[in-house]
Amino acid sequence: MKKLLILVMGLVLVMGAFTACKSKDAEETDTKTEVETKDEEKTEPTTEPTEAPTEAPETVSNAAGVKTGLAVITSAKSSKDAGDSDGTAQADSTAAAVIIDENGVIVNCVIDVVQTKIGFSKNGEVTTDSAAQFISKHELGDDYQMRGASKIGKEWNEQATALAEYIIGKTIDEVKGIAVDENSYPAAEDLTSSVTMNIGSMLGAVEKAVANAQPLGASASDKLGLGIISELGHSTKNAGDEDGVAQAYTHYGVVTLGTDGKITSSIIDASQANISFSKEGKITSDLAASFQTKNELGDGYGMRTASKIGKEWNEQAKAFTDYIVGKAMNDVTSIAISEEGTPTSEDLTGSVTVGIGSFLTVIEKACTTAK
Repeated sequence: MKKLLILVMGLVLVMGAFTACKSKDAEETDTKTEVETKDEEKTEPTTEPTEAPTEAPETVSNAAGVKTGLAVITSAKSSKDAGDSDGTAQADSTAAAVIIDENGVIVNCVIDVVQTKIGFSKNGEVTTDSAAQFISKHELGDDYQMRGASKIGKEWNEQATALAEYIIGKTIDEVKGIAVDENSYPAAEDLTSSVTMNIGSMLGAVEKAVANAQPLGASASDKLGLGIISELGHSTKNAGDEDGVAQAYTHYGVVTLGTDGKITSSIIDASQANISFSKEGKITSDLAASFQTKNELGDGYGMRTASKIGKEWNEQAKAFTDYIVGKAMNDVTSIAISEEGTPTSEDLTGSVTVGIGSFLTVIEKACTTAK
């Protein structure tokens, strides 16, 4: 009987020891899992926090948070009434394109302006050729003719390039801190030797471009190009009691190019600046009003209901830019279009039915001038 009691007690001690070891192993396993989880959290990008772990690969694939941005600021303040000479409906559109790295530093920047000047008579008729096209100040180069009036002997495109180079390497807070006088002319000594023109709209466009920037696939070392073309759009003469309208219809295209010359990211936008005038040739629009681009308007542009694919203009423009990523310039300019300028390729017609002739033009300009 005593032997049996000793045997039972021995079995109890063995089982207790086995249970304790099993609990300890479980605790070690839990601790290891917690450590691994902490290590995984450390690998999450700190510049682009995500709400769910499944979004982390998207951030990594977008060149570690590098962003591409475009913005446009349009003003009609230089428009004037008709009198002894024709009036002018003038839209000055300042565009800025940027690449921003994962630390918020602007690593590439392009600034350009297009002046769309549409003439109208004191009888309320548009006098500018309806087929006229307007190119940007960068594209005009010496033909813009600022050099002779510049106190530093620099043409507009040279000064705009100097400003963009001055901005590169800065964060947006540093750009906002660039000193200007009460008339928005540069005040910093390290800038006034190369830029003496009004830079208010340029800095505003850069700030807006940074705010608009998104991770679209660019790398910090990519080249950056901006293309612009402007036309008369739906300009009409005065008709009875209705005002005439001078429409500056402008397209903007941005590309980033990798070392192989292929497009890594792209943005397309457009603006329609409508400036009204009476049958007496007097401006009737509020010249202090601001103009939104089609991307900014979004659903407010009102194309969705008229679209046979139910897509708004900005959605179709985005579909087009997504389509050209990975292509070289020649591949883009070779995209087949109809006589009306709409795409004919089946792999594009399902998402883009708007005219893309101007898209192709600004993308070609952007690729050609990218640096």
